[in-house]
Amino acid sequence: MSASHDHDHDDAHTGPIKTPKQLAWAVFFSFVVPVVVIIMLANYVSTDTKPAAGTEALEKQAVAARIAPVGHVEVKDVNDVAAMKTGEQVFQAQCSACHATGAAGAPKIGDAAAWGPRIKSGFDALVHSALKGKGNMGPQGGGDFSDFEVSRAVVYMANQGGAKFDEPKMAAPAASAAQ
Repeated sequence: MSASHDHDHDDAHTGPIKTPKQLAWAVFFSFVVPVVVIIMLANYVSTDTKPAAGTEALEKQAVAARIAPVGHVEVKDVNDVAAMKTGEQVFQAQCSACHATGAAGAPKIGDAAAWGPRIKSGFDALVHSALKGKGNMGPQGGGDFSDFEVSRAVVYMANQGGAKFDEPKMAAPAASAAQ
């Protein structure tokens, strides 16, 4: 080896960290800076969901709505026609999932060509199919309505498809029949 040593050549093979103190700072900042950035980003993204003092989020109604039970029990008097859902309400709540789009082969509401053969089978056959299920449709279309409400929905859908069915009448209550 020659006595003249090339110092520029040695600098090309060394890093920017020359002392242990520089190494400690580099390690510190390589962990602290990303953590601080992540915390700041998370705080920025979630600030709009935090209710602040003076907003409507802390009012009694808003709090009650947030802590209300997920489900509720609804007790219906099967003899009270006014408490029963209309055909359109049952359709919107349950039947529209398939009958509005024609999903799973369901006849679309208002499609007279699709409803024609079904209407010819008669009201009782349609109600029976709706209550017991037919093809891809489960019993009551998967809903939880009374037979009277389902028959109202059948009348609503069939009449939209060209039928002229009358609104079903509520069966006389057994208690008044005994009197």
